[in-house]
Amino acid sequence: MTRIEIGRLLRAATAGFVVGCRVSQVEAPSFGALVRVPLEGDYQVYGLLHDIHVDDDGLVRQLVTAEGIDPAVIADNRLNRNVPLEMSVLAVGYQQGGRIAHLLPPRPPLSLDVIYLCEPETVRAFTPPGRFGYFRHLLRAVDLPVGELLAAHIQQAAAAHAAAGDTAWVEQATQELITLLRDDYQTLMAVLGALGDVHQGNH
Repeated sequence: MTRIEIGRLLRAATAGFVVGCRVSQVEAPSFGALVRVPLEGDYQVYGLLHDIHVDDDGLVRQLVTAEGIDPAVIADNRLNRNVPLEMSVLAVGYQQGGRIAHLLPPRPPLSLDVIYLCEPETVRAFTPPGRFGYFRHLLRAVDLPVGELLAAHIQQAAAAHAAAGDTAWVEQATQELITLLRDDYQTLMAVLGALGDVHQGNH
């Protein structure tokens, strides 16, 4: 199994964490991707990537107003920048004792722990048909684009399941969301609208 390292942990809390990475690493993950942080033994924390943040530094502030910047200088700054790119992750579950739980992790990862992008096999293991308990973490999230995040995650998870011959997963996930949001029409419409946009974009 190929492990794709996407960065190291900068800071963490029970509900989520922030990953620092190089520009070369940010090409691997995408918005809505499932990631994992292996810790001691078989304990590992899972999360969904919901933001990629590029902070400036002193040199960028000087270069941004300069004229005729050498492309080599721009490339060097991007690849060798002192300030890492930051990726924010929402915690959605953990694995311990060989079992996956869609609960907040009992303890967060620690600074400089390595974060990996989940392979399709791992995505399927975390999102088996009929088990959508982790959706509640997304639906309770504050100040996140919930509809777009759910749509992006469902698109990626559905692709992982379809690769293994299960094309019904996406319908089950959508029905679960309709059930969970039956009393929140505004959020339901936002989620279904985002899912519709994703579906149209694939055709």
